[in-house]
Amino acid sequence: MNASTTATAATSAASIAAAASATAASSTDTHTHTHTTTETTTMQAAVQRHYGSPEQIHVDAVAVPQPREGEVLVEVHAAGVDRGVWHLATGRPLVIRAIGFGLRRPKQPVMGSDLAGVVTAVGAGVTRFAVGDEVFGTADGSYAQFAIAKEERLAAKPAGTSMTDAGAMPVSAVAALEAVEDTAKVEAGQRVLILGASGGVGSFAVQIAVAAGAHVTGVASAAKADLVRELGAERVIDYRTTKVTELDEQFDVIIDAGSLTSLGRLRRILSPTGTLVLVGGEGGDSLIGGSGRSLVAPLVSLFTKQRLTGMLSATNAVLLNRLAVLVESGAVRAAVTSTYPLDRTADAVTDLAAGRIASKTVVTVRDAD
Repeated sequence: MNASTTATAATSAASIAAAASATAASSTDTHTHTHTTTETTTMQAAVQRHYGSPEQIHVDAVAVPQPREGEVLVEVHAAGVDRGVWHLATGRPLVIRAIGFGLRRPKQPVMGSDLAGVVTAVGAGVTRFAVGDEVFGTADGSYAQFAIAKEERLAAKPAGTSMTDAGAMPVSAVAALEAVEDTAKVEAGQRVLILGASGGVGSFAVQIAVAAGAHVTGVASAAKADLVRELGAERVIDYRTTKVTELDEQFDVIIDAGSLTSLGRLRRILSPTGTLVLVGGEGGDSLIGGSGRSLVAPLVSLFTKQRLTGMLSATNAVLLNRLAVLVESGAVRAAVTSTYPLDRTADAVTDLAAGRIASKTVVTVRDAD
């Protein structure tokens, strides 16, 4: 089995769908309330203007965007890294180009989606935030000193949470929340298996399932097993030495956050009425990548009592606020294992894609804490 330690690509891509085009200057009939820190007209940002290796991501001076109606300008302190950034930088699989991210080059050259920071300006019609508010969520190009976010994609930063931790959460933690609570509907006492348990989505899924009262088994490499145990898993299986799908046991819920294990093999260890949730997926062909299983799963479900489903996630204020409740209660935290300055964004994305990072890594744009 090829369990992945990365966050899911499809989930990440879906959560930044609104960032498919670069932000533009506000129209003349849109009023903004601007903090003095936006008086500068240029900023530093990590950009990728042509599809290619993430090693080509570099810092350049770009125009500071201005919020239009319903938008918020955020001074970015920290921005999480997920596998979706790699996909948007490379333009792979090819389907992402066809669904609006740019056929020949990225429509949004500034990379990144996750963020935590401080509201610097708001556009007309924004009612939930004011200049000076600390927020977290997703934006259009967050690896920059400033980023534009739609109001509905932001929430107040969880109380007591550092900017670094808050910046690591939106894409991966929201995907995990939807997978565990909304799609799988995990309940107390259930046996839950999480593939890719040390990755971005998986590390949050372990904690959310544990908070629901489930008995959680995580699948990860031996090097990352201690981390998964620290997050609450009762048992950790090393996929390099044990074929999980050949275990003589079954699970009520399986959340696959990054492997390429076939549906047939996963069904073997799923209880007769159990639920399998596929959160994205890596590998696969050049056209649709690893999302093929998610397309087939609902069709297979028609002929079995098992529920098999793929899942795409889109970050919004409702989900972020639900996540904040879990964070403030102490049930969920961001297991940030590495940080990179803005000028090493290329290294952050490359290291994540290569599997060299457990759980979450963050690009720190300012002194986040």
